[in-house]
Amino acid sequence: MTSFIIAPQASALTSIELFDLDYELCTGDKAQGGGVSSGSLRPASCFLIIGKAENTSGKPVVDADVYGRIYDANHNPIMANRSRVGGILYVPPGVSDFQIRISVPTTQPTPLILDKFKASGFTGKVRPYYYDDFQR
Repeated sequence: MTSFIIAPQASALTSIELFDLDYELCTGDKAQGGGVSSGSLRPASCFLIIGKAENTSGKPVVDADVYGRIYDANHNPIMANRSRVGGILYVPPGVSDFQIRISVPTTQPTPLILDKFKASGFTGKVRPYYYDDFQR
């Protein structure tokens, strides 16, 4: 039996400032496969959350989790009971553009309201180390 230990190779969690947030309808390849909402069979529209991410750490950040609240025009939540919106795979030092694809049920009216968005990630990969690797 192989047991394993998860050991981060990264330093501390790094905060990423998100700003200039907006959204747009998906087009082209990004619009493909977006016909259902969150695992249900309800028809959905595809949107891209777009904006700028500022990484002041001086090091690249990988696998940054993005949290926030998204509401419809009637202030009803788009992703009830869930604040993680998605992720950004790579955030270089400085300011960069980002986008996250979301599905919104067609029954929820626009415009969407984006609230309290923030992100954080690590300045290195978090990788599993297997117990057997320590036995050598």
